[in-house]
Amino acid sequence: MAHESLSGSAAADSEPEKGDEDYSHGGFWSLTLGSIGVVYGDIGTSPLYALRESLSHTHAAGGVIEQDVIGIVSLLLWALFLTVTLKYVLFLMRADNKGEGGTLALMALAQNAFPKAAAPVFVLGILGASLFSGDAIITPAISVLSAVEGLKLVTPFFEPYVVPITLVILVTLFVMQSHGTGRVASFFGPIMLVWFASIAVLGASHIGDAPRIVMAFNPLNGLQFLGSHGMIGFLVLGSVFLAVTGAEALYADMGHFGCRPIQIAWIVLILPSLVLTYLGQGALILSNPATVADPFFLAAPEWALLPLVLLATVATVIASQATITGAFSLARQAIQLGLLPRMEIIHTSHTQEGQIFIPRVNRILLIGVILLVLMFKTSSALASAYGIAVTASLVVDSCLAFVVVWKLWRWPLWGALGLSGAFLCIELAFFSANVVKILDGGYVPMFVGASMVVMMWTWTRGTRLLEQKTRRDSIPMRDLLRMLEKSKPTRVTGAAVFLTSDPEVAPTALMHNLKHNKVLHERIFIISVKTEQVPRVNPKKRHEIERISDDFTKITLHYGFMESPRVPAALATLRKAGLKFDIMTTSFFLGRRTLKTASNSGMPLWQDKLFVALSKQSANATDFFSIPSDRVVELGAQVTV
Repeated sequence: MAHESLSGSAAADSEPEKGDEDYSHGGFWSLTLGSIGVVYGDIGTSPLYALRESLSHTHAAGGVIEQDVIGIVSLLLWALFLTVTLKYVLFLMRADNKGEGGTLALMALAQNAFPKAAAPVFVLGILGASLFSGDAIITPAISVLSAVEGLKLVTPFFEPYVVPITLVILVTLFVMQSHGTGRVASFFGPIMLVWFASIAVLGASHIGDAPRIVMAFNPLNGLQFLGSHGMIGFLVLGSVFLAVTGAEALYADMGHFGCRPIQIAWIVLILPSLVLTYLGQGALILSNPATVADPFFLAAPEWALLPLVLLATVATVIASQATITGAFSLARQAIQLGLLPRMEIIHTSHTQEGQIFIPRVNRILLIGVILLVLMFKTSSALASAYGIAVTASLVVDSCLAFVVVWKLWRWPLWGALGLSGAFLCIELAFFSANVVKILDGGYVPMFVGASMVVMMWTWTRGTRLLEQKTRRDSIPMRDLLRMLEKSKPTRVTGAAVFLTSDPEVAPTALMHNLKHNKVLHERIFIISVKTEQVPRVNPKKRHEIERISDDFTKITLHYGFMESPRVPAALATLRKAGLKFDIMTTSFFLGRRTLKTASNSGMPLWQDKLFVALSKQSANATDFFSIPSDRVVELGAQVTV
């Protein structure tokens, strides 16, 4: 059943916004601690490789030069100040969709603000969501691999075992996803708190080795480096961006923790810790150029090296966990918005709606991560593949934010262009610098992103054409009711529920039931599920009821794109609206369509075949809508696309 809709509904008011003052699900400081563990894992583990990879270009060109080190550290710091602090923490987090953030939430917000540009905004949203999938595969691989590589510094004995150990950790991480993250999530915050405190202390302890490193606070040093190094400076800029990967998580996870806890965590702890660690690594290299090979781990005293490697490994696992969880949430949003076929969604918590597990997404991510580790083998090689998808997603966010600022916040056009343009200049520079990585591995996230774009485009296009064909070949409900008045079928006791994507026409399953079984239940409920462009729908506005005859009732269930449609639970609440029925004695009739390609479908043959293949992978409606399997009757039919 094609259950999705991208149109908003005035009838389905959203829940009250999760404003900065709403901390009903936990105290302010517990939310702040939680954000440290979940939101900042990716960006918090960037010091493992960001400065090392940035300096590898100049080091390879002719040794370590003091001004190069200061200039590159300056670029790292100002990337954090401008891209993360100014754009995401202080600006973009104000553009929340009823308390939720992320590319798809921003897309829905922009579509509502500027309906005339709904199509290009929709395309941007698809592009941003697709690019995230490329990032979601690379983040676990590069994070865990970079941490385990520290074992080589403890003893060369571990060198041949870095890749096998990394694979064991990653496989274990993905296998554990089915158990949910609720039990271990409470440990994420404290562990990452120790991590950030450790890198801050480690960095601060080395600044005294070369106090002149504080000159990196002057942005002119970074600009001078770029201006004087030509192509090398351009390549360095691509590696500098590694310091801000994970910035989008600030925005995407806003609905879980709230705006202010995330902002406070960044300003009070995360940013100071990252600044200190980059300054400390830079000072260490200035005082001892040999440490350029791995300034993060070589900054630790010998006795602390093994504990630091272990802590780094745990921190990268947490960073990977956050990315995987984000991929699950994004996939659910895409399914609800009609961008992907239905997939089985398992709720791993009875109390937290957001804790979900999607087996198919988990398997795809695991296969992708394993292939990346086996292909690239080192974090340095993987760094070449990292960045291009993330920079492109930041560009998408800036474009969508421009629409929101201009149309929703009603800024003057010049003001919206000026602010968004400033961010775009920085991000396009990062993107251009990362484009040169395509042949060195950047093709991986680009290929993944392009594949997702094609799949989403094909699914939305095919679904629309199929709905048009179904409507064209169907009988309007009003006409069916008039026909039943003239030719009354045999009536049987009980209630029957027919799920449909278009309540204005007779459901296919209803027509097949009349044609083959020649009976009709005493009470008929025509139910459609509609996804709104808000994260969550107020339970009081969950349903709309319309009696279209004495025995036919049309029900529309409204869900937000962050919710899973549980039809029986929604029907149970309808008793308060006067609809009395027992869910366990009600029959659910579902239409199962077997799709076949057609020469005149409106899509190329390859897209027809892809759409049919995707439809075969679609999860059973019974499981997706949480309908009791012993109450379901499926009636099938062959349909040409």
